[in-house]
Order: sequence, then structure tokens, then C-alpha cells
Amino acid sequence: MHAKPGDWLVVEARTIDGDVRRGLIEEVHGADGAPPYLVHWVDTGHRALTFPGPDSHVLSATELRAEEEIAASRFSAMQRSSERVAKETRSS
Repeated sequence: MHAKPGDWLVVEARTIDGDVRRGLIEEVHGADGAPPYLVHWVDTGHRALTFPGPDSHVLSATELRAEEEIAASRFSAMQRSSERVAKETRSS
């Protein structure tokens, strides 16, 4: 795993209903971008020296933004579909 300050550390959920954690990598303490990283966690606001596990990956800000846009698009499509089904159910 390699990162640079400004990249994002994403820790995938360990369970189906678990949350994905995201944190901004502020400092890289390993050689050639290797861990540990000083991470500012979005969900808690805390900063911690982090050794990422196998459920983690690093994304650039551009890659993270692209992933979030895809997720938002999927959510929007699901929401429109749900609203259409609810409307059809009410009119039946």
C-alpha cells in the first residue's frame, strides 16, 4: 500500500450492515508512501497513526470523488424506482 498526503484511506465494512470509514491521510511515515499514516477520520474527527489492514485501500481525492458520484447516482436511481413503485401502489 502506497499513499501521499491528501490521499484518502478507505476501510471497508467488516459486516454487511457495517459502515465504511474514510479518513484523509495527512502524513506518511513509512518509506516510499508505505504505512503508517496519520489519518484524520471523517466519522469521528480524530487523528490517529494508522497501520491499515487488509480491508483498507488508498484512493486519490479524484478517485474518491468518482466513487461517491457513482454511489450517489445509484442511490438516486434506487430512490426514483422506489418512489415509482409507491406511486403505482397508491393508484391501484
